[in-house]
Amino acid sequence: MAHVLVVEDDDKIAAPLVRTLEREGYTVERVAEGLVAIERVRDTAVDLVLLDLGLPDVDGLDVCRTIRDSGYRGGIIILTARDGELDLVVGLDVGADDYLAKPFGLSVLLARVRALFRRNGIGPQPTPQPMAPLEPVSPPSGFRVDVEARRLWAGDTEVQVTSKEFDVLALLDSKRGAVISREQLINDIWDENWYGSTKTLDATIGRLRQKLEESHAPARITTVRGVGFRLEDVPDA
Repeated sequence: MAHVLVVEDDDKIAAPLVRTLEREGYTVERVAEGLVAIERVRDTAVDLVLLDLGLPDVDGLDVCRTIRDSGYRGGIIILTARDGELDLVVGLDVGADDYLAKPFGLSVLLARVRALFRRNGIGPQPTPQPMAPLEPVSPPSGFRVDVEARRLWAGDTEVQVTSKEFDVLALLDSKRGAVISREQLINDIWDENWYGSTKTLDATIGRLRQKLEESHAPARITTVRGVGFRLEDVPDA
């Protein structure tokens, strides 16, 4: 069973976190200081580190950087009360796989943990099933968002987008012609605990508009000032 190291100095946060992880069947160890965490990762087979940034002895970012530099290849999820986007970016740059801003829901944390373990091949893995031969598929005409395949088509041209860009466009397409508020887009795509700048959403919308225009897609994203955005068809595009 996966071994999780919780690095958190706040007992009120650490205690329910440890109990929840143990109920899920993980082997859990908790430490309250960064230097101790570095030693435990060095001396113990740890699969995942849940790392608070505000530790009493050293900064959590330094802990993350140190264990990565020492060759640790397990998962690292940062837990932080800092609302600065720079801290989150630096955390990912020095080796973290994911982050959660405090306060966070334990169900959200467990989902992030399971997703990270799936990506790393840790824990029970589904038995691969033989794949049926694929039939040739002709791209549909018009503009289409294929949610199951996570692909976008503008006529017979596939529009290449990032994961977040696809999620934004898929949400807009789910209510094509209706307005989706900025709050709903941020909460559904970046989750309700996102404390980063809302300019992240604006930048994503800007890139999507450019890609739709460059692919001559018969659809466009319209801004509804003070409310949000709307995806609408443009028959003559």
